Amino acid sequence: MFVDEIKIDVQGGKGGNGMASFRREKYVEFGGPSGGNGGHGGAVIFVGDEGRSTLFDLRYRRHIKAKPGVNGMSKGMHGKNAPQEYVRVPLGTIVHTEGKQSVIGEVTRHGEELVVAKGGKGGRGNIAFATAKNPAPNIAEKGDPGESRTIVVELKVLADVGIIGYPSVGKSTLVSVVSNARPKIADYPFTTLQPNLGMVEIGDDAFVMADLPGLIENAHQGHGLGIRFLRHIERCRVFLHMLDLSREDPYQDYLDINHELEMYDEALLERPQVVVANKIDLPGVDQTLETLRRQLGDTTLHVISAAQKKDVMPLMRTLLEALQKAPKIEPPAPDEAIYRFEDEGPAFTVEIKDGIYELSGEKLRLLFERTDFTKDEAVKRFARQLRGLGVDEALRAKGARHGDVIRIFEYEFEFIE
Repeated sequence: MFVDEIKIDVQGGKGGNGMASFRREKYVEFGGPSGGNGGHGGAVIFVGDEGRSTLFDLRYRRHIKAKPGVNGMSKGMHGKNAPQEYVRVPLGTIVHTEGKQSVIGEVTRHGEELVVAKGGKGGRGNIAFATAKNPAPNIAEKGDPGESRTIVVELKVLADVGIIGYPSVGKSTLVSVVSNARPKIADYPFTTLQPNLGMVEIGDDAFVMADLPGLIENAHQGHGLGIRFLRHIERCRVFLHMLDLSREDPYQDYLDINHELEMYDEALLERPQVVVANKIDLPGVDQTLETLRRQLGDTTLHVISAAQKKDVMPLMRTLLEALQKAPKIEPPAPDEAIYRFEDEGPAFTVEIKDGIYELSGEKLRLLFERTDFTKDEAVKRFARQLRGLGVDEALRAKGARHGDVIRIFEYEFEFIE
């Protein structure tokens, strides 16, 4: 089954917790802190695989979660970083945020890696907090949670030559005779339900040809396979426009297909097109061929019989020459994810609900997740961090008084002047 768009949940691994421990060895006076740092959590990474042509495997992996890092240990031993969670995807895979609001990135080369969910940073052990003023801290951080998000994964097939035309004009047959691809072939509409890629070798040169599902009238409005087909031709550098001489009016078919390309994206009409008439082996098509040549005017028409392999290799050489002249199509850079400055917003916000002052915010959440509230020294450090963010002044500005309840996520505190 061909799958070219799917929504999945990805989550990076949680960082390991740091440890607060002290050396307790015989004859070692004032051993000092010995708690190690936690390991980093694993990230979810998409890796390009030129051997894949569908997102079908992701259909059964709707929730992908990386492993957490190992906690820090005593005797200064740091926890092990978690392994990365690699997911192999076909070339041409584009990853969007939920709702396709922005592009996270795209995989276009074999072995290329794209991080779709970062792993959490490991927490620091009490060795990291030792100072001259506080040589024996009883503080350790918890590991940061891994990035969690819902993503939309979309596939746009990467091929040098894309064969376009009405259903059953011989596209699959041509790919099968010029490459090792073995698409399903039958004499009824929509035999091809998924793009089939084949490698065409001509001497020392080679190019990738895609047998794409057939177009019909109003495909740009979703008729037939509609947009699911049209999205895959965006990356083809050259179009092989195939016409069927056995149809009633091949020239009208030629106009209709180009109209659908124009309705979907006018830029597609600027791509080089090699027009070919197929099924010359059928009886009674000579008159149709002569009429078609006259209607096309200055447009060069190649005539073949894909089933009998007649004049197929000269056509492949023509395609190779067209590819050598055609400009490369660079996929759009995901500048929204890499270059655009994203405002993180305020470190915290204060809201009053039922007489309780509620604090929230991403920066505040990060400090909160790192704090071990079972240790008094860690709680005091958290209070100092809040004061440094300006939380005390903000609460006073909102009218908070001594003894009022302050809620920070799952915990409640008393405001003390």
